[in-house]
Amino acid sequence: MSSLLNPYLNFRGQAREALDFYRSVFGGELSVSTFGEFGMEGMPPDQVMHGQLTTPKGFTLMVSDTPEQMPLHEGSSITIAITGDDVEDLTGYFAALAEGGTITVALKKQMWGDRYGSVTDKFGIEWMANISDPAVDA
Repeated sequence: MSSLLNPYLNFRGQAREALDFYRSVFGGELSVSTFGEFGMEGMPPDQVMHGQLTTPKGFTLMVSDTPEQMPLHEGSSITIAITGDDVEDLTGYFAALAEGGTITVALKKQMWGDRYGSVTDKFGIEWMANISDPAVDA
């Protein structure tokens, strides 16, 4: 038996747009259910009740829209980390996440030997990349 830990992001009417953006960054398959599909009265029928992106690299990202009548806790201190030693993939993800967003730390070699950078994407989600150098780690 296994267990997984997946980020679940909440938006105010931007979940579908965010899913499409993250799919353009990471690739993968989308699964989207709307409030309307489940007959949720009083909820915006076209907004996302649950969306999930499953990528070829094994990432799973879940999202939903938070209707106006429900609280949305914006500005949380959560950061999503993408890590590993696949320099090409991780550098590409970082660059794509930065499109329309703000790079807070440029992706470059750090004192601990890895390449590190952080970015806030165009939806206000914070990401950090830490890319280890397999030649150094060997």
